[in-house]
Amino acid sequence: MPIRLGVPKETQEGERRVALVPTVAERFAKLGVEVLVERGAGAGSYYPDAAYSAATLVDSAAELYAQADLIVKVQPPISEEIGQMKPGTVLAGILQPYRYPDRIAQLREGHILSFAMELIPRISRAQSMDVLSSQAAVAGYKAALMAADRRGGFFPMLTTAAGTIRPAKVLVIGAGVAGLQAIATARRLGAMVEGYDVRGATREQVESLGARFVDTGVSAEGSGGYARELTEDEKHQQQAVLDKHIIGADVVITTAAIPGRQAPKIIRREVVEQMKPGAVIIDLAAEGGGNCEVTEPGRQIVHLDVIVYGPLNVPSELAVHASEMYAKNLLNFLTPMISEGEFKPDWDDVVVAQSNLTRDGEIKHAPTRELVEGKAS
Repeated sequence: MPIRLGVPKETQEGERRVALVPTVAERFAKLGVEVLVERGAGAGSYYPDAAYSAATLVDSAAELYAQADLIVKVQPPISEEIGQMKPGTVLAGILQPYRYPDRIAQLREGHILSFAMELIPRISRAQSMDVLSSQAAVAGYKAALMAADRRGGFFPMLTTAAGTIRPAKVLVIGAGVAGLQAIATARRLGAMVEGYDVRGATREQVESLGARFVDTGVSAEGSGGYARELTEDEKHQQQAVLDKHIIGADVVITTAAIPGRQAPKIIRREVVEQMKPGAVIIDLAAEGGGNCEVTEPGRQIVHLDVIVYGPLNVPSELAVHASEMYAKNLLNFLTPMISEGEFKPDWDDVVVAQSNLTRDGEIKHAPTRELVEGKAS
């Protein structure tokens, strides 16, 4: 009997993405997989039920969980959803173990075979599966539009009968996928853009997009494509240079995040208070508490005439393409594990092994196991 892949409707408030779009559902069907989709699952992303012609529609999440062998989700399942899964069910999604350790414990107790898509190693072979990169690209693009929408002036230079309008000065802090996409989008909108990252190796990428790289003399090359945490002395040196650029900017977009940890505070309150009236800060690190000391996650505030916005779940705001990219990540990740309609993971594959969160009643990811169960005595 072929494996049954279930696509439930997302339950988190405000989440508009869907784990599988119709075209990818067709690709799974061609692999011999029977696809089940809960009615309305794609509505938030403008994928109507009728578009899922390769899938079987089910009326409720409970019905879907009772039938499915493999569940794909965007957000982590809530406790009620986990309780509806059969022992041995395979689950793939962005599971956020650091935020929801109790749910991981429940997955363990329920003997759910789970894969956290954010744990996929950032190696060349796995780029097509990298949900962090695909969703960060969406967030970076949207951040530049958010900034342009909130700024009380144009981004590009304009020559008009009333005189010449100077372009906006935009500073993007963090030159990962989100930051580079924000830089590229701000440049397309005509702004003068500066980019900064503690990883000096990103200079070439920033400059290739037509932006100026801010060199603070601090480098923090880390492993796995992330920056390491800075020492106190390095932070002071970094801030001394960055503060001047922040104060002179019309728009600052921050994207510096450390997975599973609080976001580093890069913009101090006193620096915000020296910025131009009407300046805008878009803090994409709000999910981790924010890169700015005055950021209030999920809210837009005005702090001494500076607009500070800490949006949450930005990719959901571009749900059509965010869902499409995420679904393709899932397809590329799961396809090698599906043979003749059956689920057959290769545990010697580093991508499979490192993304595996729970299996056979155990938490396989060591940092998560330590978080949930404590250090071994």
